[in-house]
Amino acid sequence: MLMQASALPLTPFRRGKVRDVYEVDADRLLIVATDRVSAFDVVMGETIPQKGAVLTQITAWWLRQLENKVDHHMLSADAAEIVRQVPVLRDHEQELQGRAMLSRRTTVFPIECVVRGYLSGSAWKEYREHGTLAGESLRKGLRESDRLEPPIFSPATKADEGHDENITIGRMRSVIGESAAAELERLSREIYESGRAIAAKRGIIIADTKFEFGSAKSTGEEGGEKVILVDEVLTPDSSRFWPADSYEPGHGQPSFDKQPLRDYLDGEKRAGRWDGNYPPPPLPKDVIDATSERYLDIYRRLTGHSLDPNGSH
Repeated sequence: MLMQASALPLTPFRRGKVRDVYEVDADRLLIVATDRVSAFDVVMGETIPQKGAVLTQITAWWLRQLENKVDHHMLSADAAEIVRQVPVLRDHEQELQGRAMLSRRTTVFPIECVVRGYLSGSAWKEYREHGTLAGESLRKGLRESDRLEPPIFSPATKADEGHDENITIGRMRSVIGESAAAELERLSREIYESGRAIAAKRGIIIADTKFEFGSAKSTGEEGGEKVILVDEVLTPDSSRFWPADSYEPGHGQPSFDKQPLRDYLDGEKRAGRWDGNYPPPPLPKDVIDATSERYLDIYRRLTGHSLDPNGSH
């Protein structure tokens, strides 16, 4: 079942480029990953089959792998269990299959926590032009796709519309405070290193990724607030995955994400048929199918099995 947008009997909380978020109660949110797809910060008119389920179930899989490293927001990613906990959704179980996550509610830090293990994308562009990343100097002589040791923590401001903006760690400290900034960097590095090691065993390089964190009431006896991992985690929308067997620095790498979509849109730009703004050009079926297969392929490679659209594991 393809989903362009959800319409559930809950109070809408926010709608992002891909996710529709609803209030369940004072302590819980329901996050629904639709099949919308964006590229170059523009949401396409067409949907990508199974994309929402891939994003939700990869996140759920990673959160189970990382539970001993970090607290997280997931309560359940199983539609039947979600309906049991939120009975008002009982007529919507089928459309929620695989794509819904019941989550703890948090106060989200207004920072994208980006960890770069390789020099690629916007980081390579800035380095090539200025020798810097987020205005901070990197060593000379690096090539595109070179491994960065140690990985670079590179925060950004969050933007629902338009582009996120890379910022310095100093600016991050001024926005959220010194201790929170230190904790977000520590957790981001630890999760990235754990994820990188797990993916490497499956022949996958995680070139870079971004995390989001929130502050939630601690469930322990000590009370107070605790930093927990929220939103999507190590998905093909939030990360750059490369096949390890063909890795070769000095140029761009093939990636397990919406590369077929980006390649098509790049061609439309070069041909003068699209100016990069809304509305986007219509997508041919072969581009939609190739993009869907990329998402399903990275799910198989990471988890070791094919996606169950019912979201069970």
